[in-house]
Amino acid sequence: MSDTVPTRPSRIQLTLDLDAPGRNIGDLMLRWSDNTVPLGYHPIPVISLRGQPGPCVVILGGTHGDEFEGPAAILRLAARLEPSALTGHVILIPALNAPALHASARVSPLDGQNLNRAFPGDADGGPTAMLAHFVEARLLPRADAAIDLHSGGKASVFDPCALAARVEDPGLAAANMSLAHAFGLPLIWALGPHNDNRSINAAAARVGVPMIAAELGGGGGVDPEITDLAETGLMRCLRHLGVLPGGPPAPVTARRVEIADPLHSVYAPADGLFDRRCAAGQHVDAGGCAGMLYFPEEPERAPIELGFPASGHILAHGNRGMVRRGDLLAQVAQSLPEER
Repeated sequence: MSDTVPTRPSRIQLTLDLDAPGRNIGDLMLRWSDNTVPLGYHPIPVISLRGQPGPCVVILGGTHGDEFEGPAAILRLAARLEPSALTGHVILIPALNAPALHASARVSPLDGQNLNRAFPGDADGGPTAMLAHFVEARLLPRADAAIDLHSGGKASVFDPCALAARVEDPGLAAANMSLAHAFGLPLIWALGPHNDNRSINAAAARVGVPMIAAELGGGGGVDPEITDLAETGLMRCLRHLGVLPGGPPAPVTARRVEIADPLHSVYAPADGLFDRRCAAGQHVDAGGCAGMLYFPEEPERAPIELGFPASGHILAHGNRGMVRRGDLLAQVAQSLPEER
């Protein structure tokens, strides 16, 4: 464990024994006294599947509470896996930010904080900080690999992709990329210098655990085809890690992209109605039209045509009609050279 990882005792307790064999289900007990739960705890459900000795894999979903494909895929996996078939230990947390998932909200209704911008957390902080601390200081150090499933939520839609951090440790960087390839999607988003150091990816890097995230569509619902891809990707990763039998999964050719510059993306220059003319997954050229910004409350005001600052691949497009100044409308990434 890195010296930067918090080591203070967590205030979060478990109602189950993660070292117990077989299938065990319980809660992370998030104690936060508010008007809804003044003396009890906010439950974060945990499913522990322990088979024969082998690697430990932590699989998370619901880090943002309006992203539903990941939780659905994890719950499918929980129903599908039998501990007796595993060589290893799979810890499933389908709703890491359960209060946010219950509210269908990106951030926690308990404190308004974004869990994926809260690491390394604080054992003595608010509810989001306590959760982040528990994951980085107590959960990830148990793991031999970790997977965190996301989507665009209500606000955006992603071209489905696996995310692998290019960290300083070459061995860890290679393990991250290998796990991303194993997930089996044809697009890999390589996280470089613009990766947020307050994310779960950054937490895993600090602990030294191979880890990927995934962005799985979005829009605020559960897309069945994308959820199928997520379930298949999880099964492929468990085979890749030797937790499930069958050997390594068949390779899938994947294109790699990165955010070369956040200013290559398109942002709303004013409040208005965005008439989108682009979609996630498209290649775009610099100067091409991303859409028109109209002003329904000022019909005499001329619309603004929004162009792409750079050529590239649209990783995600915004999913809102009425937008505010500064909103991300189209996230543009650039291709990386083919791996040798």
